[in-house]
Amino acid sequence: MMDLLKQLCALPGVSSFEDAVRDYIKEQATPYVDTMNVDAMGNLICFKKGAKATGTKLMLCAHMDEVGLMVRSITEDGYLKFVCVGGMDRRVLLGKQVLVGDRQVPGVIGLKAIHMTTAEERKKVPKLEDYYIDIGASSREEAEALVEVGGPCVFRSDCVEFGDSCLKAKALDDRVGCAVLLELLRRDLPMDCTFVFTVQEEVGTRGAFGAAFSVTPDIALVLEGTTAADAPSQDPEAQICHLGQGPVLSWMDKGTIYDRDLFERLRAVAQEHNIPWQLKHYVAGSTDAKAIQRTKSGVRVAGISAPVRYLHAPASVVNMNDVEQVLELAWLFLQSVAGDC
Repeated sequence: MMDLLKQLCALPGVSSFEDAVRDYIKEQATPYVDTMNVDAMGNLICFKKGAKATGTKLMLCAHMDEVGLMVRSITEDGYLKFVCVGGMDRRVLLGKQVLVGDRQVPGVIGLKAIHMTTAEERKKVPKLEDYYIDIGASSREEAEALVEVGGPCVFRSDCVEFGDSCLKAKALDDRVGCAVLLELLRRDLPMDCTFVFTVQEEVGTRGAFGAAFSVTPDIALVLEGTTAADAPSQDPEAQICHLGQGPVLSWMDKGTIYDRDLFERLRAVAQEHNIPWQLKHYVAGSTDAKAIQRTKSGVRVAGISAPVRYLHAPASVVNMNDVEQVLELAWLFLQSVAGDC
């Protein structure tokens, strides 16, 4: 799965600009699905028949979009001012390389030089409006010939394997989930399944709401990347989860209280098949489950996540053993649900 994940992470897909990711997934999924459509929001919805004809009872979901930036204005001297798309830590922005707009114009995020700041300024995290993107233009006209206001900016970050089965890349949240769904699509399924690759999760789970409304599942399994804050200086109670210790099972986050029976089913399946697993020890973040759960008369939701360090940063880290175990647990969960049908 390493090569597949690298391909997915290399693609630009800031929220509402998921086109390249969607096109790649369509190409990969087409030989294995029975029907495929793209809805008005841009979600890619794939249906594959399984051994049991259960219709749209089960929905599997992962989001295609990633956090990034968007150009909000261009200064007289050709610099780009921007806003964040999705939650982002301003501390990590300085000096990062970006690719701007459809033409993928290279740029670097800049800030007032450290020796020009006051002692008081150095104590604070810079405001977003203090940053700018340098694309090498010397005037507004020169910049406008290359980029447009409203254009997306994606972080430029190579995929690098290092350490013990680790991968560094951008957009691991949630290309990890997309890779797992594509791997599941290639298998002979025990029951009918609807695979949904959503848009705009990072700006409020907007795509998932419309997708779930049209699919109308009874059960939804959301596959995600979640924050692993397992740094040495971090309070153990706030570390959330750990790299290399298996899939993360969520019982609650800031958007969802997950279905108790499905949570227990995931835990029982993992234990029965000796798949290492861990609880999400801190109530933080949210997923597409937030929107799916509230659709129509309600949907039972479950979540499996891969631990990801430095989430929503230009370079995140995942352990591929965790990713493979997420795939295996999702597959066994599928079989367990099919056994009840």
